[in-house]
Amino acid sequence: MSEPIDSKENRRNFIKVAGTASALAAFAVPTVHAEEKDIDTIQVALIGCGGRGTGAAADCLRVPNGRTKLVALADVFQHRLDGSRDTLDRIFESNKEKVDVPQERQFVGFEAYKNAMDALNPGDVVILATPLAFRWVHYTYAIDKGLNVFMEKPVIADGPSAKRMLELAAKADTKNLKSAVGLMVRHCRGRQELHKRIQDGEIGDIVMMRAYRMHGPVASAFSTRKPEDKPEVLFQIERFHSFLWASGGCFSDFYIHQIDETSWMKNSWPVKAQALGGRHYREDFIDQNFDTYAVEYTYDDGSKLFFDGRTMTGCRNDMSSVVHGSKGSAIVSTSGHTPGKVRTFSGQNQNRREVTWAWPQPEENPYQLEWNDFIDAIVNDKPYNEVPRGVEASLVTSMGRMAAHTGQEITYEQMLNCEHEFAPNVDKLTDNGPAPVMPDENGRYPVPMPGKNRDREYG
Repeated sequence: MSEPIDSKENRRNFIKVAGTASALAAFAVPTVHAEEKDIDTIQVALIGCGGRGTGAAADCLRVPNGRTKLVALADVFQHRLDGSRDTLDRIFESNKEKVDVPQERQFVGFEAYKNAMDALNPGDVVILATPLAFRWVHYTYAIDKGLNVFMEKPVIADGPSAKRMLELAAKADTKNLKSAVGLMVRHCRGRQELHKRIQDGEIGDIVMMRAYRMHGPVASAFSTRKPEDKPEVLFQIERFHSFLWASGGCFSDFYIHQIDETSWMKNSWPVKAQALGGRHYREDFIDQNFDTYAVEYTYDDGSKLFFDGRTMTGCRNDMSSVVHGSKGSAIVSTSGHTPGKVRTFSGQNQNRREVTWAWPQPEENPYQLEWNDFIDAIVNDKPYNEVPRGVEASLVTSMGRMAAHTGQEITYEQMLNCEHEFAPNVDKLTDNGPAPVMPDENGRYPVPMPGKNRDREYG
């Protein structure tokens, strides 16, 4: 893949567009927000009833004085809808008015998202927690309905989808709709204070960062062959972490958090990436993921982020993010997303003797804080659009993934302007297919072949 001649100008233009999408909200004429509605409650619909969607719905309903109530559920799988409804009923058993989803507001199928949003009023909230391939389809309908949107990360896996989502974000701003993206670490109060301290020079200039996410198989990242009685499309959606078109694979879906949080501390996005990766003891697994990834991200000042990802059993586990500066260092994530236990150090060894500051424990859960901030913006009509930043984080993550899958150095502009779209007709998808990717005669799906496939992630 050749780099565009005007790559620097393209990047500047993209960032300008992304910034405009956020800035527009500050000047838009208010047309829809919660206080203008005829009722005193913000109604909520959940689209995508898996574990993450159910968790997001619960956090939404827990917002202090948020006046939120779940009124509709939608999924392509009946069993997931049923499981989500039962879980939320149990969580809010002592506060039953929070969950009001009778049978007539439970929708299953590829058009279920429309039915669920049709049950809401302008200014209400829809949660988009389906695989990312459907994000632009559902976001489009939500904007047309005048709904505020919380969407899970990542929001895109390819360049064409990135440009489409930025256009939609700008459209949402013109209607004064609020849009949130589930990069919850940005709402962690300890990380916010750490970011301020780093920007104020507490550890000097950032020269290098490290991040790790290494653990055994989780979610649907590893899949065995499709059961004969299950339609191809539904199998791939149910096992979405296994397929690049549906999720960007485990790299995009799992690793985006630490790539985002370290870039936040740097106050910049990487301009290019080179990477290694491979498949090892695959046995009967047929998914499209690598088992290991090692990415070197480069920022415009030459500093680096080294990211290591591994999804294998029997190996050392680590899930942390670290920043090294010219005057000291910092821990962004200690072990997982929460608690962060952020700290700064006078040196690089990061031992107890070098600690200069630490956020007090216990700390508030960022999954809840992101919802508190979002609902506050709706109720008090504050400018709020995280989609442009979510697109950038997703694009940078995809850049590292593509570098590993192709064996090439990939720039920001190359990722943005790559014309390959994983699922161009996803808005027309049905359970009868055809699926965006098909298996061979042995039930295996195409996998990345670095060096052989140089301009796309699989043949």
